[in-house]
Amino acid sequence: QVQLVESGGGLVQAGGSLTLSCAASGSIFSIGTMGWYRQAPGKQRELVATISSGGRINYTDSVKGRFTISRDNAKNTVYLQMNSLKPEDTAVYYCNAGEVLRSNLRRNYWGQGTQVTVSS
Repeated sequence: QVQLVESGGGLVQAGGSLTLSCAASGSIFSIGTMGWYRQAPGKQRELVATISSGGRINYTDSVKGRFTISRDNAKNTVYLQMNSLKPEDTAVYYCNAGEVLRSNLRRNYWGQGTQVTVSS
């Protein structure tokens, strides 16, 4: 089993910045892609950004140029640097990690979520 522990959420004013962290621990065989998702009130959970073990990155269009995802493979930790925050970024942010058990088998893990609130 893999546990994901998130930190870094909080309350900021529009235009401000926050950095989220998510550390994976437990019985880890191999962590593949890690990423961040968010869920705003009344909306579906959506992808924010992902980063593969090899460093391939994808962002949703709404955060491109403002958010930066990175990872430290030695620490099994993924980060999300969020700049120029907007009220519409307000959501619970969830860390996600894919565990590579075999070449053809993956398991998905989720963090507990951390609240990001951007005031206007």
